[in-house]
Amino acid sequence: MKNIFLLGASGSIGQQTLAIIRNSKEYSLKAISVGYNIDAAIAIIDEFKPEFVSVACQKDKEYLQVKYPQIKFSHGEQGLIDVATYGDDEGLLVNALVGIVGLAPTIAAIKKKRDILLANKETLVVGGELVMTLAKQYKVNIFPIDSEHSAIYQCLLSGNKQDVANLIITASGGALRNKTRAELIDITVEEALQHPNWSMGKKITIDSATMVNKGLEVIEAHHLFQMPYEKIKTILHPESIIHSMVEYNDSSVIAQMSYPNMMLPIQYALTYPRHIENENLKKLNLSSIKNLTFQEMDFSRFPMLELAYRVGKSGGLLPTVYNAANEAAVDLFIRKKIRFLDIEKIIFEMVEKYQDNNEMAITLDKILKIDKKVKKDVYQAYEVA
Repeated sequence: MKNIFLLGASGSIGQQTLAIIRNSKEYSLKAISVGYNIDAAIAIIDEFKPEFVSVACQKDKEYLQVKYPQIKFSHGEQGLIDVATYGDDEGLLVNALVGIVGLAPTIAAIKKKRDILLANKETLVVGGELVMTLAKQYKVNIFPIDSEHSAIYQCLLSGNKQDVANLIITASGGALRNKTRAELIDITVEEALQHPNWSMGKKITIDSATMVNKGLEVIEAHHLFQMPYEKIKTILHPESIIHSMVEYNDSSVIAQMSYPNMMLPIQYALTYPRHIENENLKKLNLSSIKNLTFQEMDFSRFPMLELAYRVGKSGGLLPTVYNAANEAAVDLFIRKKIRFLDIEKIIFEMVEKYQDNNEMAITLDKILKIDKKVKKDVYQAYEVA
């Protein structure tokens, strides 16, 4: 029996993780965090009976404490750390949080010698050097549970790292992949959220439309697989059947393929190194697909991806600036305070503002401070409290 500690239980990844746990006798859900979705928290508590629950605000915590006196509760950002470190055993931490808020609990869990199942890209984007150093020090495994990095992880098992020529990360292009730059000017929130292949949360769906998501994945891959940026390539693949590839020095290319379903990388991380049958995962039928298409990535169409490469190569705190500016800008866009292309404008502005004073020696405290500062700059500039 593996004990599971789940951050972000009410979100898309969290719910799919629960679906896997629900249909298996191999896991016990010990602790969860939810944000403000108390109805979801109640449903999870009633079904899975965790010992520890964290919510976003104190008022909700107090309400749940009365309703479930046998359960321990916490709240806020400290509550996320409490979930990540709850109990005496090592277990598995599933980090399905969105944003930089996922970094501190990941670090805390590593120091607990708890293996990490990581959907939270920002953990490695802003703190990759710090996190990977700690993971090595505490002998902790980090299993990616996004489709691209899970694919690369599996493809790398077929050879030696020294023989890798390139990691090739595929991208669907998002909801707006067939739009011209001119057509992006008047894009609405609703249009940007219509992803053709994947069912995901709002923030990551917008990130897919701007290609920031792919930029974050490039930086994440650099840290997770200890691969230089020159060996990390991206390619448009509208069908989202090949999730990523690894090219070796002998010109062979290993690809991982499946229908787009986040349950697959989640299950693989939970059951590694096994590939267990799941009736909810449709078998791939290549004859019915007929065509798999690929297009070279156009950086003039997707400037946020090119900027991510530059920011990643610069290192230090600049990836935090890129990420923080994006988080604030996407929040403003979803709330209809800015236009779609303003997201790019804001990220460019913040990177330009902070790049000359980039600090290379990163710590958790420095990361959190610059994150807060950049977001404050963005909100003040666009007159949003």
